[in-house]
Amino acid sequence: MSEHRPKPPHSQDDEPSAASSAAEQSNCPAPSGDTTPETPSDSHEGRHPNGEDAEDGRTTQRGGAGLLEEANTGDDGGDGGQGGDGGKGSGNGRDGDPGKARRINYPRHNKYGWRRWVPSWKLVTGLCLGFIGSLTAATSIAYAMVEVPDPNKASEAQNNVYYWADGTQMAATGGEINRQIIPISQIPEDMQNAVISAENKTFRTDSGVDPVGIGRALVNMAKGGQPQGGSTITQQYVKNARLGDQSQTFSRKFKELIVSVKVGANMSKPEIMAGYLNASYYGRDAYGLQAAARTYYGIDAKDLNTGQCAFLASLLKDTVHFDPAGSVDIDPAATPEANTARVTDRWNWILDEMLKDGHLPAAERVKYKNVPMPRSAAKNGQLSGQIGYLVDLAKSYFLSTNDQGIGADELAQGGYEIHTTFQKDKVDKLKAAVNRIKDVRIDPKKRPATDTHVQFGGASVHPKTGEIVAIYGGEDATKHFTNGADETGAQVGSTFKPFVLAAAMETGVRDPLKAEDQGLDDRKLVDPDKSVYNGKNKLKIKKYDGSVWTNEKGEEWLQTNDGGESYKNITLREAMVHSANSPFVQLGMDIGIPEVRRSAVKAGLLESSLSKSNVPSFSIGISSPSAIRMAGAYATFAANGKQRDPFSVKKVEHEGRTVYEHEDRTKQAFTTAVASNVTDVLRSVVDEPEGTGKNARLPGRQVAGKTGTTDGNKSAWFVGYTPQLSTAIDMYRLDDNEKNKKREFLEMYGTGGQDKIHGASFPSEIWQTYMSEALKGQPVMNFPAPEQIRP
Repeated sequence: MSEHRPKPPHSQDDEPSAASSAAEQSNCPAPSGDTTPETPSDSHEGRHPNGEDAEDGRTTQRGGAGLLEEANTGDDGGDGGQGGDGGKGSGNGRDGDPGKARRINYPRHNKYGWRRWVPSWKLVTGLCLGFIGSLTAATSIAYAMVEVPDPNKASEAQNNVYYWADGTQMAATGGEINRQIIPISQIPEDMQNAVISAENKTFRTDSGVDPVGIGRALVNMAKGGQPQGGSTITQQYVKNARLGDQSQTFSRKFKELIVSVKVGANMSKPEIMAGYLNASYYGRDAYGLQAAARTYYGIDAKDLNTGQCAFLASLLKDTVHFDPAGSVDIDPAATPEANTARVTDRWNWILDEMLKDGHLPAAERVKYKNVPMPRSAAKNGQLSGQIGYLVDLAKSYFLSTNDQGIGADELAQGGYEIHTTFQKDKVDKLKAAVNRIKDVRIDPKKRPATDTHVQFGGASVHPKTGEIVAIYGGEDATKHFTNGADETGAQVGSTFKPFVLAAAMETGVRDPLKAEDQGLDDRKLVDPDKSVYNGKNKLKIKKYDGSVWTNEKGEEWLQTNDGGESYKNITLREAMVHSANSPFVQLGMDIGIPEVRRSAVKAGLLESSLSKSNVPSFSIGISSPSAIRMAGAYATFAANGKQRDPFSVKKVEHEGRTVYEHEDRTKQAFTTAVASNVTDVLRSVVDEPEGTGKNARLPGRQVAGKTGTTDGNKSAWFVGYTPQLSTAIDMYRLDDNEKNKKREFLEMYGTGGQDKIHGASFPSEIWQTYMSEALKGQPVMNFPAPEQIRP
């Protein structure tokens, strides 16, 4: 019997078809015995000359029958060829006609098992060559199609335009006034070397692009990761001066690469360096090196020394966090102290890198031990008066709330239209109301010891929207350092008491017979007309359980009332009307200071502005929220318990596209019963003959409000509202010269010719004057009737 064994392999090109092989065998005599006929391929030892395995089928012969039991086995489809002696071979439906060569041999028809799926080197090479060819063609097409933008148009910073609430233009700021293009001959060599050592050591020899760096950035963005850098100075120049689009997208990065290649091929290195330093933003509205030199040091760029060059090179990394003047309005972490430390580290690092790179002799390096600090930040002259405060407020609000990743550097490039909530007529009326008091009653020349450094601040918020419709920041944004409408550090005094009352009516006071950690069911809700408290002057304050409160030194707390007034047991409404301190301090202890703090935050105050101490005086306003936040928190009561954060920007557009739009987020901070009762009590403060807020009355309109005066007479407030408008006015004395690092609040005894400044005096008078004008022509609206507080 003949031995059955696989047919020696052939290549697809050399192997005859199964049908022809069978025909040849039928014309030959049948072999005798158990021998196997030798074929020409038996000597190949199963290998095709090209080194590939070429098994493509097996033929099986039995005895002298010469029958081909197995024809070629197909891989890709169709029927196989026919076997000898009329026997049909069968394919597996995958190879098709094995007599025809396929263009792409994948999966490989002549392999078995996992080898079928391993591509041949020919296929891999072909695919790689095809990919490279396609990429080259695409790049060539892109290179031909992408034009290099005009640098003069792209590098000229556009205005940012701020609009009043009615859509009219309020201010235009941007780079149109603070950029001076200078040639490379006026740019110090040290400035060029500082930038090269800090950002691109191979600048003078590279091709202008960093393929590895930009490739890493593209891959990271394609994976959905954070945008990355990896740019050379040439690429940064292209980004800043040639491309208006600052986005970190795949298409923008690819365009940057193409343009950078073209720029590197057609511009000299000195031209690129000059273009980069002229186009870059250095902070403080300074565009380009010349403007930066004038802004920070008051000299021309050509006169900068090595230390000053290293400082300005440091700013190119991050203007917000490296300017020693600080940028806390943009980022609370960008304080002058923190920024000074950061820029000092980078300044030293740049000088050390210049030394390492051979750009700075060692003898020169030792001369620079301290950062050459720039002069104080000056305000934009076009932003004088109240406009500067308004622009700064809207700018900081937008930068802190937008979710598009738009930062200070992006905003500084210009082209943004910021639509604010500010109403010009109300801003003018608030300013006029302040000036009516300030110009007539405050006289530093006549009373230098008491009337110098007097400051006012104010803010007006719409209760039903949260819109900040007006602020008064100070005399002039170019002269007065602090915005009086924002946080100043001035304590709010008794204007804090409504939050204590709200907590008492919502959370209740604790049961003195039960444990300190009590739920609402263990507490007793307070009714302002039924709950009676001791109004004695120098009242000994106790804990909720009746034990005497003492501080860490073991000292008791004796609470005084304004002017040393003493009251018999009085209701909380009466205590609010007279602004008696003792009842509210004891009430706060009965509620628990943490609950009082929580009530203030629910109303809309920022927790960061509240005192961290749990001392008895917390309830009478030792915290220092801003006028904006106080107006917003009182607006929560005006809106019958609905809280909205005050905001100053409605919408921002950039190149015809809306990049930010305010979304109303309303919370029911207090029940309508609590809010309506707080309002009703505060109405008594204004309406009652003995009420401290009587100077704020508006004939024919319902008004709710509260006066505030602090210990030491260092600040005075009036905060009040109607159903349409909530306004806070603050007054204090503060030497606000930026050179004065102490920033101590001064007493106001004798200020304005008065023995003592109360919230009932100048602040309430300003409030009444402003609100009378602001509400003129608007319909009269009433507050909701107070609801019953459940027992």
